[in-house]
Amino acid sequence: MKQLLLPLFVLFTTSCFAQIDSIKREMNLRDKVLNDIQNNFDSRNKTLDSTVTKLDQRLSSLDKSIAQSRDANDKADKLQQRVQAVEEKQKAIEQNELNLFQANYQSAMVNLVSMDREIKPLLLFNSTKSFFNALSETGNPMNYDGYTKWYNQYAAYVKDKRAESPVLNVTSNLLSFAGNFTKGAPVTGPITSALFSSMTTYIDNIGKKEKALKEQSEQMLTLTMKISQFNYDNDRIENEWESITAELQDLQTKYDKSLKENLSIIKTSPADFQANFSKENDAEKRYQYLTRLRDEAAKFVSEERTKNPKDWRQKAYVQMNDVQSLKQRFGQVTFRISQNLLKYKELFDKYKADPQLGARVKDLEIKMKELQESFDKTFDPLEYINSANRMYKV
Repeated sequence: MKQLLLPLFVLFTTSCFAQIDSIKREMNLRDKVLNDIQNNFDSRNKTLDSTVTKLDQRLSSLDKSIAQSRDANDKADKLQQRVQAVEEKQKAIEQNELNLFQANYQSAMVNLVSMDREIKPLLLFNSTKSFFNALSETGNPMNYDGYTKWYNQYAAYVKDKRAESPVLNVTSNLLSFAGNFTKGAPVTGPITSALFSSMTTYIDNIGKKEKALKEQSEQMLTLTMKISQFNYDNDRIENEWESITAELQDLQTKYDKSLKENLSIIKTSPADFQANFSKENDAEKRYQYLTRLRDEAAKFVSEERTKNPKDWRQKAYVQMNDVQSLKQRFGQVTFRISQNLLKYKELFDKYKADPQLGARVKDLEIKMKELQESFDKTFDPLEYINSANRMYKV
């Protein structure tokens, strides 16, 4: 499990609360810049709307005056004024479109670079380490009282009698092949059939006078079977982690590609971005840097319209779609993580009343709640998806 999860969950050395606070600050910083973009857009939009309204009124007045005029020179002058007013209105409409596109690409840029600190700390290492270590320990029978001593007796029996029984010989070979489950190999999979069969043989051959050993052996066999089932049930949850890990790795690759492309578009080097944003801890400096990137994004859109009046929207439009897709995927993968964490509740409900596994499972349940709370305080997957869906103005 740990081999699957370590690529998924970045390791941190600070406390959980510090991590949560850091991510919250990052989101607040992003929202502050996005609000700046919105306010600037609203202000420009209000001015242009007022201009268009005045021009519409002027056109209406000119149309009325032209219709009523009987003087040819006056009518020609009014027609010239009307053409001029139409041109001014068209310029205002085009400027409004430019403002809209600039605001949307600015939003894409700010959301993209902000994901640099959101995409990595999906779960907090301190909680993760505690929970999954305990989960692994619960699935290893050697961690239960009396089991190691009993297993050594059973293993000695298998070794001594393997030449006398095909089942014991097969078991001996399989245990060697599996690397000896005393070292923590999972008690699950095809090997368990031979394991349980040989343990039953061992119990059947315990002398009648050794009632205590026979009773203990039956308890240890029962424990082994329960842990095997526990590991089987847990594996079904772990299989989803494999898929989530692959999704996150692919998401990280596409994010890196998108970030590189957009930084290149606004003529910003990765080294500059790393120094002034990724590795910068001063919130005010990070805010100023985001503001600078936002301005460069607006400048790019304006320059594109000047250089390429016909297809000026295309380059930024492609990047805007890619960023929105990344945010949606990130929201979806955090939702999958949240749902998979909930599956542990069903697992624990199944075993927490068991007299042999119950105490450990109850301890797992407490650690699981800590992990879930850490995740919930940091991410709201559905809100993240919704915000991605509505990140652009239309």
